[in-house]
Amino acid sequence: MQVMKWSVIALAVAAGTSQMAVASSQSESNGFIEDSSFNIFNRVLYMNRDFRNGPNTAGTGDKGYREETGLGIRLLYESGFTQGTVGVGFDAHSLSSIKIDSGRGRYGTGQFDQTGDGRGDDTQTEVGGAIKFRISDTVLKYGNQVTTSPVFSTDDSRILPEVATGTLITSNEIEGLELTAGRFTAMSSQTSTDRDTFGLQEINIYGASYSFTDNLSGAVHYSDAEDNFKKTYANLNYNLPLAEDQALNFDLNGYRTRGDGKEELGEMDNNIWSLAAAYSLGAHKFTLAHQRSSGDTGYRYGDIDGGGTIWLSNSVQYSDFNAKDEKSWQARYDINMAEYGVPGLSFMTRYIRGTDMDVGTGSDEKEREINVEAKYVIQDGAAKDLSFRVRQAFYRNSFEGDVNDFRLIVEYPLSVL
Repeated sequence: MQVMKWSVIALAVAAGTSQMAVASSQSESNGFIEDSSFNIFNRVLYMNRDFRNGPNTAGTGDKGYREETGLGIRLLYESGFTQGTVGVGFDAHSLSSIKIDSGRGRYGTGQFDQTGDGRGDDTQTEVGGAIKFRISDTVLKYGNQVTTSPVFSTDDSRILPEVATGTLITSNEIEGLELTAGRFTAMSSQTSTDRDTFGLQEINIYGASYSFTDNLSGAVHYSDAEDNFKKTYANLNYNLPLAEDQALNFDLNGYRTRGDGKEELGEMDNNIWSLAAAYSLGAHKFTLAHQRSSGDTGYRYGDIDGGGTIWLSNSVQYSDFNAKDEKSWQARYDINMAEYGVPGLSFMTRYIRGTDMDVGTGSDEKEREINVEAKYVIQDGAAKDLSFRVRQAFYRNSFEGDVNDFRLIVEYPLSVL
């Protein structure tokens, strides 16, 4: 906690020389209805996982193969704030999943809840909302919400997102400085309509991020899940322009996790960090990254703090390369085809290799993963913003079954209001 305390103070002092905003967000409010929005977000996900070692791989179902298709429909309403010193507003959502294809022998891609006979639920709907208050550039929000804190992130890797319940304060009173604090008491999974799928009792989070210059930013975040763990996250990001169409970017991320109290989720003692260097040249980007884990355990997440709570360079499509003592390297290439006359089309491929893993079967296990991805977003016309994304992962290791993971994702956002 001392690390977080002094980091926040240091950032606040540094930001004290920044120029305050001329007008606050609340003073420019047009009203509850006038600033409201209503959006519909549609996502179709076809996903299959082929466990190459067959049904002997633990947890893969009857055939060692999972294949399902689902449609997620999100209705998202966000009101504006009432005018005055204290603005009041309300957000609401409806999250619905529709099973397009599944089966008892193919269930388990994480898109649907499971029925009593081992199949995916045909349909599910979850509704929720949150009340919000704003003073100047500070917002307090209580209720159901998605979160994007590096120490408490709701996962959105399937057709519907996780949803957390609690209170979050976000303050942007000083230009370039964002402060956050929150307390959450429940989280529903991507496949369940339960208010609290994970048995989250309480987690408190704090954070500060600051843009020192246009090219240098940093962040520190902290979480405390009583009787489970305390987690600290730090980030530095530096962009170095080299020429009109060239730049170098350096991104450093790290976590320190320690068990707390009864350690109800089990022992936690881990330090993990990653450093990525990316060179951009016109439409091309080349990235190299290194990630290293140390401590008595590997990095743990997802038990109660959200399936997306791992902001590291080598957290990729299938593996996160976060085992005890693991060291991993990544080489990645991206290309944006807009410069070649096809706006909206992009490609990516990367290779990651991890070594020196301790997964209980020995201290020198290895894993590797290849990802290939293509995405196209329609730029104009009636289907503007409709996107198609193909993701393929080839995962291999020395200690259990190999996996091929394929996903086709179609997304269509609609702005109604």
